[in-house]
Amino acid sequence: MSLLNQIIAAVFAVLIGLVSGTIYIMSDSSKSMLTSQLQSHSKDTATNLGMHMAPFIAEQDSAAIETIVNAIFDSGYYEKIQVTNFDNEDLFTALRSPEISDEVPRWFIKLIAFDTPIFKRPVTHSWSKVGFVEVKTRAGYAYEELWKGTQTTLIWFISLSLISVLFISSLLRLILRPLKSIEAQAIALSNKEYIEETKIPKTKELRSVVITMNSMIARVRTMFNEQSNNIEELRRTAYLDDLTGLANSRSTLAQLSDKLDNRDDEGPCALYYVHIANLSTLNEKLGQENANNLIKQLAEKLNALGDTHTGTIAGRLSGSDMLLLIPQPDSDTVTREVNSLLDAYTITFDFFNPGSGAQSPVHIAAILAGEDINAAQILSTARVAIDEAIAAGQASIYKSLSDTDVHTPSVDWSAHIADAVNQKKVFFQYQAVIDSQNNNVIQKELLVRILNQSGELCAAAKFIRIVQQLGLIEALDKAALEQAVSYLDSHSESEPLAINISLQSLEDGNFDQWLMHTIADKAIQGRLNIEINESSVLNNVTRIASFRQLLTKSGIGFGVDNFGVHPSGFSYLYQVHPDYLKIDGSLCRQITSNAEDRFFMGSLVTVAKSLSIPSYAERVEQTEQIEQLRLLGIVATQGFIHGKPENLNSQ
Repeated sequence: MSLLNQIIAAVFAVLIGLVSGTIYIMSDSSKSMLTSQLQSHSKDTATNLGMHMAPFIAEQDSAAIETIVNAIFDSGYYEKIQVTNFDNEDLFTALRSPEISDEVPRWFIKLIAFDTPIFKRPVTHSWSKVGFVEVKTRAGYAYEELWKGTQTTLIWFISLSLISVLFISSLLRLILRPLKSIEAQAIALSNKEYIEETKIPKTKELRSVVITMNSMIARVRTMFNEQSNNIEELRRTAYLDDLTGLANSRSTLAQLSDKLDNRDDEGPCALYYVHIANLSTLNEKLGQENANNLIKQLAEKLNALGDTHTGTIAGRLSGSDMLLLIPQPDSDTVTREVNSLLDAYTITFDFFNPGSGAQSPVHIAAILAGEDINAAQILSTARVAIDEAIAAGQASIYKSLSDTDVHTPSVDWSAHIADAVNQKKVFFQYQAVIDSQNNNVIQKELLVRILNQSGELCAAAKFIRIVQQLGLIEALDKAALEQAVSYLDSHSESEPLAINISLQSLEDGNFDQWLMHTIADKAIQGRLNIEINESSVLNNVTRIASFRQLLTKSGIGFGVDNFGVHPSGFSYLYQVHPDYLKIDGSLCRQITSNAEDRFFMGSLVTVAKSLSIPSYAERVEQTEQIEQLRLLGIVATQGFIHGKPENLNSQ
């Protein structure tokens, strides 16, 4: 019971006690008053009868006595009137049974003991005593009058009590209204959500509590921000190039290996390999500061181009080499972007070397690669291509490592994909997320598939770019979610499922309503998790935070995918507070051999733990990695070490 209800109940109990005492006192007082009234009534009646009947009593005229007594007795107020002579011989007696009206409850009669007064008066005539008149008032009259008074009192009490309770409850609600926000703040704090209360109560005690909690939350947030800043500084030192801000060589190679060596869901890609020829000569000619500024400008333009795509990798391999990996571009886009980069680089070089007429030292090798090309192959090809371009005096060179032009899909293939999505012909494979302690399956992450023209399951890498180009990404997300919800509803013993959705779907104004309609009356609470890529979360934190609240109310879990590689830090965790984090696989590749990677991974886990958020590791491939990750606090792992993707049965 809430504090407010307890106070109202206590007030009501006091009122009941007061009225009970009041009714008792009033009843006792009324009883005494009625007793006195009846006694007086009996006395007056006996006196009047004695005066009128004195001659008849003296003559012992029973007929006259009867007539007079009956006239009085018929009024109904008397139980007994008896007239006797001086020798107590009965002249006339009028009797009525001591009945009480049915309107008076039996329990009330038993509760109120009522002694009916009897008055006996001597009668004199001609200065001599001639007899006696005895009058006993009817008890029923007293009970009836007392019951009517009690009823009236109860009705007034109940009415006034209800009015009082309503008034008091309204007043208490107004006074205790700040408790609601304090309670919400306390609940949020228990969930590691640090919300400061902006409305400070005027009540002294409540005001003190709110100010104290706000102060504590501010200190905790400051500690978290300091911890996040320290980790971000560590990330910059360990994984970013000091001059350009791009990923350094070690981080770039790790991300490339993670993305390209096991990429069933990545598909074709293009690598823009940028080389600055004769960098030492350029340093001497322009000076160290200008040369560095030139390199920074080149890196900024390369990074800006990467921002126009999703899932890119931009990094600096050495003093003169930078690269940008673009997932799933078409050939025309590659040509256009390389030419755009070269034009921008020429303008930048002329700015730092005005009037020289010298040719830009920048060369770009664009390597188009299919699904079967790994990181080492694409880098080797790029470096050879750069040497060829320098030898031939070319600013750019293009190489393809695919047997067919996978970058320009056919019209038939595009139409086939559109039909599959529009008709909701999607299928699932899954990768299990395994508990690091007991090897139990925590969840199954769903991988969306369609059938190709030969009727075989086709990985997302082969169709996702076309889906995006056709504007069908929302339709694909909805079709996949419908399938997942239907599967869980019909498989009550299934492990929880996790499914990724795009930011484009979330930015559709009707998506929330559609999702609530889709899961209505479905037995999926606690068994469905929706994941969003960290980059997408950071692109619209406010929208993601509101969506996360909706999922919480609906019993759906929420996770952040590819956590830990975005340069924008971790402050968004306060607002979003996901149920779990999946740390990007590129941070796990050298976890057993590199102390910096271990320290950074441990720091990420510590940040998550401070908010009670469990951390999972993605793309784990070695048993040694699992043990090291477990020691660092990773709750679960996912990757090929646990097996390749399997079909989700009985769809």
